[in-house]
Amino acid sequence: MITNQSWQERIGNQRDWVWRGWQTRYSYLRTIRNHDNKEHLPIIFIHGFGASIEHWRNNIPAIAQNHTVYALDLLGFGASRKADVEYSAALWTEQVHDFWRTFIGTPVILVGNSIGSLVCLNATATYPEMVKGLVMLSLPDVSVREDMLPPLVRPLVTTIENLVASPLLIKNILKIVRRPNFIRRWAGVAYPNKEAVTDELVEILSSPAYDEGSEQTLVCLSRSVRKASFAKSVRDLLPNVTIPMLLIWGLQDKMIPPKQARAIAELNPLLKLIELENAGHCPHDEYPDQFNSLLLDWLVSLRLSRK
Repeated sequence: MITNQSWQERIGNQRDWVWRGWQTRYSYLRTIRNHDNKEHLPIIFIHGFGASIEHWRNNIPAIAQNHTVYALDLLGFGASRKADVEYSAALWTEQVHDFWRTFIGTPVILVGNSIGSLVCLNATATYPEMVKGLVMLSLPDVSVREDMLPPLVRPLVTTIENLVASPLLIKNILKIVRRPNFIRRWAGVAYPNKEAVTDELVEILSSPAYDEGSEQTLVCLSRSVRKASFAKSVRDLLPNVTIPMLLIWGLQDKMIPPKQARAIAELNPLLKLIELENAGHCPHDEYPDQFNSLLLDWLVSLRLSRK
């Protein structure tokens, strides 16, 4: 994707929204076409762990040609408040639902990457009246980790994790991992296409970690993600969804094994799986033109099937 616009311009109109007393950020870009056509459903983009609205900077302008687009910074990420709270997919689901109820109020398409896709799935299962279509990229299943550990070993692993995840240690770790050079190396793991790891991407990923409260938020997140209450299993959620779904997975994903994609696809006949040969964990950003085309084609097919 070639553009002369800065990433600040590409993410649309930024606004603050106070949710449950916390400052959060969202952006929107209204479509310039078909704005009176109710068939062109609005879209909400939800980022992954450690990302933000800016992670959709190469997607929002293209999709907004035909759909009004919204994107949220989940609580604890991006420019939203780094709150000292117990984080969970359920908490972020409530944020997404309250945002939808406050600013949109009509059915939408949810699009999420990584943990954002799990939030979108949870929101769809919890509030089916809100969602007409669901797009998930690199969907994590928190239950898989538990299944891989024998029952007798799980307490030992938890004990070790608790020692490693001490607040003092995590705060010192953050001072290292938020440095641009470290972020660049980490992004190189998530992005097999090294050309996609730009200075712009590094700035986007590293900047929020310097916000006030970021250290305590990382402590809260490290505790929350290891609890069974952090998120429901994909295997419990997905079979109950009754709307069209698209699952996109990079076959070079080094963070979630690509073999999980086919196992997930078998859980619901309404889910269409697309595997991308050269992509990693964030295909929407690594190969935005390809992703945008896939998403727009699927949205057209969804619209035609509803007529």
